Amino acid sequence: MRLPITTLLLLSVATGAAAQRVPSISDLSQGPQKFASNPLVAEGDRMYSRRQEGRLGSKAGAGPINQAIAAYEEAARDPDFAEARWKLVRALYFKGAYTGLDEDSRKAVFQKAKRVAEEGIGILQRSLEKRGIKGFLEYGPQVLAGHFQDRTDAAPTFFWAAVAWGEAALSGKLEAARTGAAETIRDYALTVIGIDPVFEEGGGYRILGRLHDQAPWIPLVTGWVSRDEAVKALRLAMQQNQRNFANRHFLAEALYRGDAREKTEAIALEEALVSDAPSPQHLIEELKTQEDARRNLAAWKKAA
Repeated sequence: MRLPITTLLLLSVATGAAAQRVPSISDLSQGPQKFASNPLVAEGDRMYSRRQEGRLGSKAGAGPINQAIAAYEEAARDPDFAEARWKLVRALYFKGAYTGLDEDSRKAVFQKAKRVAEEGIGILQRSLEKRGIKGFLEYGPQVLAGHFQDRTDAAPTFFWAAVAWGEAALSGKLEAARTGAAETIRDYALTVIGIDPVFEEGGGYRILGRLHDQAPWIPLVTGWVSRDEAVKALRLAMQQNQRNFANRHFLAEALYRGDAREKTEAIALEEALVSDAPSPQHLIEELKTQEDARRNLAAWKKAA
């Protein structure tokens, strides 16, 4: 959910609403129900939609997003409220990725996001246990996803949990891989795909592709990581939405590590991205992605 943005295992486009409360992709995924299920979440959504106010380029001001976080935190005092938690994770991600925090502060924000995300996953897992289902230990993620088809909070909970795990892993790639972070992100991404492959404009495929592209390959630990799988998943993300800035940027980065033909395609993708107009609904996120694409083009030109 920029997802996205450079990260070890996943960077994604954060989603949200315009100042006039244009529904975000995450909001729209909730179907015909109200966007927010209680006044605290409604207030959090209102402030999240204002997250671009006071920005300097792609750097956001902290005021609106901090107010969104405060509202979601209050709503998350309910121990069984998954929606408050995935929206809190989304807001924490935005704060960590776009408000110019120093490295230690960023790490603290992403670690908090990871803890909150796991609370949300726990809520979903408890709902399965009440039906006699033991979750990932008993079922593969895509089979497990079938048990969440009746929950509109499931796809965003798993999606933003994957984002949080990816960002938290930045502080140590090898250690994160050895302690199972890559497998966790993979399973959460596959669950999102199983629930709704279109969610967040191909978000599950985007996570999976970025994971395969960025995770370190370690025999007997992450031996399943594959560049071919990265390109495959990212092309599937592009099939869901070809305009999504993160889908294009991540595919370009994966392709550039290939042969001459793939490098040519990668350059074309990044050149088209930097020439495109960012959407008002995701202005900060897409401006940041364009900055990353420009850096790539400069480096690739120098290396040519």
